[in-house]
Amino acid sequence: MGIHSSVMRAVLAIVLAGGLAFGAQAAESPWVPTWTTAISPPGGGPGQTPAYEDVTLRQIVHTSVGGSAVRVQVSNIFGEQEVRLGGAAIALQAQGAAIRDGSSRALTFSGQEGITVPPGASVLSDPVDMEVPAFANLAVSLYFPEKTGPANMHGTAIQTNYVSTPGNHVTAATLPVATEMTSSAFLSGVMVMAGDDARTIVAFGDSITDGMGSTVSANHRWPDLLARRVAEEFGDKVAVVNEGISGNRVLHDVAGQNGIARFERDALSWPNVSHVIVLLGINDIGFANLPAGRLPPGVDTSPVTAQEIIAGHRQFIAKAHARGVKIIGATLTPYRGAGTDSDAGEAIRQAVNKWIRESGEYDGIIDFDAAVRDPANPAKLKPDFQSGDWIHPSDAGYEAMVKAIDLSLLK
Repeated sequence: MGIHSSVMRAVLAIVLAGGLAFGAQAAESPWVPTWTTAISPPGGGPGQTPAYEDVTLRQIVHTSVGGSAVRVQVSNIFGEQEVRLGGAAIALQAQGAAIRDGSSRALTFSGQEGITVPPGASVLSDPVDMEVPAFANLAVSLYFPEKTGPANMHGTAIQTNYVSTPGNHVTAATLPVATEMTSSAFLSGVMVMAGDDARTIVAFGDSITDGMGSTVSANHRWPDLLARRVAEEFGDKVAVVNEGISGNRVLHDVAGQNGIARFERDALSWPNVSHVIVLLGINDIGFANLPAGRLPPGVDTSPVTAQEIIAGHRQFIAKAHARGVKIIGATLTPYRGAGTDSDAGEAIRQAVNKWIRESGEYDGIIDFDAAVRDPANPAKLKPDFQSGDWIHPSDAGYEAMVKAIDLSLLK
């Protein structure tokens, strides 16, 4: 069945059901996100200050599930001005900034090769036929002919992406690279047509979900590793996507909006979400203990209590259940030795973890704390599971986290 008949059938089913085309309740949609990233306001984290003009960005994304057609989402959700997109294409990555011969597909928006994205908005490209493999690297190329203003970005992509020399190079076999970056800009999602029975699992969290400490461009974040376990267990119809933001907190803004503010947009708005896994709160505890000058001016470093963090988690649960989505709570991992640790903070972490484990309010729990802590010193990460800063896991630590997940929670 071609794209147009499949899409029309899905849209008709959604209209008749009174659902949303892109929301957790749209079970009839054949679309799922194979890759996503959480967008932050300009200046909201590392690498989030550039603006672009007359350049092509080629950004590499790693798929979780495959499909027969593809579309992308471009976000200007935090923009202060409109952004003109002058052209776009998607292809299979060959190596670095090069794409595989014959794999490039031009992307259009509302039938046009470009589109103006208003401030506060995101746009979806039109569907295009493309056989997208699972666990493959795609190259998404976006051309910005006019000044974008400070970019909407994801500051810690843990992936090498590319900025071109001047010009529209979206279809270039090898991009003429001016600079490289390990952040991403404006691109917030790639969706594939995976079939009516496909579904989405969202990982929602901070830098530990974002993959900080893992090998750059190796796709070794814990959601990447979980996607492979899920495929082995449930087959090729389950997408696992990453909505972590490094530095993110439950209660206060610092890197991106606070978790409560962004939860519905980042965790629940994607098609066919069945489960959300939440790992968030360690920065609420630790940032209150940071020395002066470690955070940008104006960041709220007020101490928080375990009860306040738990109240935030209860909001995640209520919002997910209102959409009919199952929500899994993950215990906060050790951070002793990170420089943000304190005896008072450790007591808060233990209290939050006790509630996650024992309250029964989440639909299930994942004990990441138990998976990576040092048996000889449970307030610290196991030495070979930490990446050097005593808060972010190493590649081995992320593997241990994923091995600790009971996949029956995600049925």
